[in-house]
Amino acid sequence: MTHASSLVGALRSVALTVPDLELAEAFFTNTWHLQVAARTPDALYLRGAGTDHHLLALHQAPGAAQILHVTLRARSLEALAMAAQKTETAGGRVLAAPAALTEPGGGQAVTLADPDGRVFRLVHGDEQVNAIDAPDMPVRLAHVVLNSSHVEDTRQFMEKALDFSLSDRTRIMAFMRCNSDHHSVALGDTDNNALNHIAFLMPDLDAVMRGGGRMKDAGYPIEWGPGRHGPGDNAFNYFVGPFDIVIEYTAEVEQIDDSYQTGQPTDWTWPTGRVDQWGISQPPSARLKEAQRAVLFAR
Repeated sequence: MTHASSLVGALRSVALTVPDLELAEAFFTNTWHLQVAARTPDALYLRGAGTDHHLLALHQAPGAAQILHVTLRARSLEALAMAAQKTETAGGRVLAAPAALTEPGGGQAVTLADPDGRVFRLVHGDEQVNAIDAPDMPVRLAHVVLNSSHVEDTRQFMEKALDFSLSDRTRIMAFMRCNSDHHSVALGDTDNNALNHIAFLMPDLDAVMRGGGRMKDAGYPIEWGPGRHGPGDNAFNYFVGPFDIVIEYTAEVEQIDDSYQTGQPTDWTWPTGRVDQWGISQPPSARLKEAQRAVLFAR
C-alpha cells in the first residue's frame, strides 16, 4: 500500500513502570496469558504467541505506573537516522541517538519525543522468536491509544516525523496507520497526555470473549464491552488491570489499502444509546474513564 509508513513497519511493544513487579508478573502471565521472555533484576519482558520478542516491558519503580515509551519496528536501519532528522524538523527531540540496545530483544534503536513529551522508540534488527500455537494467548499488540491535548498537532507530528497516515477521524479520536492494520496508534482527544490503553490482538472473537470470562473470574470486570468498534471494525473487551493500566482484548482488526476513504466525525455517529456497532454494550464505565487518564509518560 502506497500510504504505509516508509519508516515504521509495525507497533512492537510498550514499556511501563510498575510498583510491584511480582504482582504484575502474576497478573500478566496467569490471567492475561502472556509469557515471560526475559527478566533482569528490575525488569520483566513479556511475549505473546507471535514472533515479537516481547509486547510489554515492565520496569520496577515506586509510585504510580508510568509509560516509558512506545516501541515501533523500523523498516530499515537507515530509517532510524531519518526518523531522528524528521523528528527535529517536526518540533520534537531526539532523546537517544541511533545505537545498539543492551536490553533483552536487542537491535539498534533511536528514542524520540514529540513536542508534548510522548516517547517513541524505533528499533531495527531486534530478536524474533518462534510463534506459539495458543488459542487464548494474545498474538501481538494491535494498537496503543495515547491521549492528546492537541490532537491535530500530534497527528501532524506523527505524519511528518514517522510517516504515519490518518485512517479515520471521529469526534474524540484520530486513528493513525503505518501498515495495513486500520490503526497502530490512535490519539484520544482529551485534556491530558496519558496512556489511554494498550490493545492486544487475540486469535479470534471467541478468544476475546473467553478472555472476558477469565478476567471476570479473576476479579477484573469488563469495563466496556463486549462490542464492535466503528473505525477499525474490531471486536473488543476493555479492562482496568493492576496499577490502573487499561488493557483491551481485540480481534478482527480491519485491513485496509489505498482504496480506503478516510472518515470524518460525521461518518461515525451512533443512534442514541449506542456506543458501538452491535448496540449491546453499556457505555465505558466511570472506572475505565478515570484509569484512561492515570498512566502518564515518565519525565
